[in-house]
Amino acid sequence: MKSVCAFLSVIIVILGTIPVAHAEEMKWQDEAELLYVDTSGNTDVTTLSAKNTLIVPFSGKTKGTWRLGALYGESDGTKDAESYFTEIRVDHFYTERLYSFGYGGWHQDKFAGVDARYYLGAGGGYKFFTGPKHFLLGEAGLTYTKEDYTDNTDNDFPGGRLFGKYEYHFTEKNKFTQSLEWLLDFSEFDNWNLNSETALLSALNSWLSLKASYIIKYDNDPIAGVKSEDRILGVALVVQF
Repeated sequence: MKSVCAFLSVIIVILGTIPVAHAEEMKWQDEAELLYVDTSGNTDVTTLSAKNTLIVPFSGKTKGTWRLGALYGESDGTKDAESYFTEIRVDHFYTERLYSFGYGGWHQDKFAGVDARYYLGAGGGYKFFTGPKHFLLGEAGLTYTKEDYTDNTDNDFPGGRLFGKYEYHFTEKNKFTQSLEWLLDFSEFDNWNLNSETALLSALNSWLSLKASYIIKYDNDPIAGVKSEDRILGVALVVQF
């Protein structure tokens, strides 16, 4: 409980330092993603996945992003997937290409052995390509993570984060994206995670799109009885406001 309170206190301090004077003058953006599958017959399968990303520009150079999501799955009446996450992030741009960021979040995935993960991070990023067709950015930073596992053990450690994302825009609203994230534990180098997402976004109209994605989550050092790799293949509706 003390860890939760400390985590929330840091988030409040971060938000309190954000310049909000121009927030009302800037346009907020919101993107909601929903996937629902329900089959019956020889096999009963139910899958529900929902994500939301809210972007708030505080000024011409600073923006805040709030992401949250949930995944739930059942097969023949037995729950076989359940995970939740939320993350708050602030980016500040010094030039069109160079920026810094800070973030904090919480994640739970008991089927992957994680009862609760709290993390804070900060770093810098650079946009190598800025369009109109090709977009490429890279980020590097430091993190601090506290994890509670489903086997009643826990761990907290300083670490690092490397991230890259490439986009190819066929048109303004139709694009291919590939992202890769590497999370390191500086106290135990075998304890690292790798996250990959390959996605294709196709616009149906000005506010509704269809997204096909393939996600790989790899944990190099999971707790006993838990597999190292999760793969998620899905097609979802994306609504942009």
